Amino acid sequence: MASPSPGNSITLRLDAPSRISITSELAAAVAAAGAPVTALDISESHHDHLVVDITCNTTSEQHAEQVAAALEALDGVSVRKVSDRTFLMHLGGKLEVVPKVPLRSRDDLSRAYTPGVARVCRAIAENPEDARRLTVKRNTVAVVTDGSAVLGLGNIGPAAALPVMEGKAALFKQFANVDAWPVCLDTQDTEEIIKIVKALAPVYGGVNLEDIAAPRCFEIEARLREELDIPVFHDDQHGTAIVTLAALVNALKLVKKNIEDVRIVVSGVGAAGNAIIQLLLAQGAQNIVACDRKGAIHKGQDLTDAHRIWIAENTNPEAFSGTLHDALKGADVFIGVSAPNLFGPEQVATMAEDAIVFAMANPDPETDPIAAAEHAAVVATGRSDFPNQINNVLAFPGVFRGLLDAGVADITPAMLVAAAQAIAARVSEEELNASFIIPSVFDPHVAQDVAAAIVAAATA
Repeated sequence: MASPSPGNSITLRLDAPSRISITSELAAAVAAAGAPVTALDISESHHDHLVVDITCNTTSEQHAEQVAAALEALDGVSVRKVSDRTFLMHLGGKLEVVPKVPLRSRDDLSRAYTPGVARVCRAIAENPEDARRLTVKRNTVAVVTDGSAVLGLGNIGPAAALPVMEGKAALFKQFANVDAWPVCLDTQDTEEIIKIVKALAPVYGGVNLEDIAAPRCFEIEARLREELDIPVFHDDQHGTAIVTLAALVNALKLVKKNIEDVRIVVSGVGAAGNAIIQLLLAQGAQNIVACDRKGAIHKGQDLTDAHRIWIAENTNPEAFSGTLHDALKGADVFIGVSAPNLFGPEQVATMAEDAIVFAMANPDPETDPIAAAEHAAVVATGRSDFPNQINNVLAFPGVFRGLLDAGVADITPAMLVAAAQAIAARVSEEELNASFIIPSVFDPHVAQDVAAAIVAAATA
């Protein structure tokens, strides 16, 4: 399943003989070891040898060791050092604070800081609403986590979650010019998290909850939305749901089916699955079967989880009670936000004609996307090394840009649907095909269009 990825990119510095064929020998050895070469540079030239830097993508640390061994097997070649390019990128962190105003003289200092700043403080004390106009608040988002459900890594804690939150903050700035900051909390107590975020709220114009495990995340989001006057958005829920709906809108267009008519199987009923189901219903889906580890959720089960009870009451109109494999038979759409390798191509073959498979478990999908594509008309994953990556980056920067610009606290289903439609619309009729149902995360217009859609929905 694993394939070489830029996430496991390495640079090897080596000494090599100066024979005329050496660069082609090096490239061939790396390729034979299964690692695509992305760069090859001669960094030093000496009378009897060369110092060569060769960069390639690998699948793992073990694969990197195999590549180094393959190079050292060449006559006269010795590897000096293997550098992990991902770790190099993270050295010292990925964020910095840069002043927006000049601080070059006493005159500047007197206005940016004391004594002039006191006048601004008094103005805000007299009119707290001025904080949005006179401080960073109007353009600043807290990226809050407790480290309990990080990517595909699970409960790794707040310190280990920090690189992800830094990355999230960098994406906010890059794609929507939103100033975001990681807030990694050393507690997984619901009440304590709510209390801390409320205490921090005066600094921020919005809160992006991230990588907090279900079902705790549901209560935290609901309570903070009720008790704060700024928008609170749980990206693992709503960001995933927005991009999933956008991809599904275009996939259904491609196979000429309507969301009202298709049978949709959702695997995983945690934060993402729950939000996806709610947004699919808001878009008009009529026949959704949600599955957890035990199989389909349906009325009549002895359920104690409020979110599963809600799913049982609002989905599965035929009260289907079988396994995930059984549910796939005749289904038009599969949406997975659950666990790796749950089914194979033989199950995909039992789905309806022109089936759609969104296998989004990371890093390993619910089914092999290449094998699934032999039977399904459209396949998407959460990975960057396959077509149709369903990536939250398409949603959250533009969503917060729109919320901050509109100055609203409430996030409605209409806003989420509008955001999904805006993302879907970035793929034109001429561009739409089975390998391109969702725009690139680097499309500079996506965040702008999503922000505009949020503002329009907020002011409608």
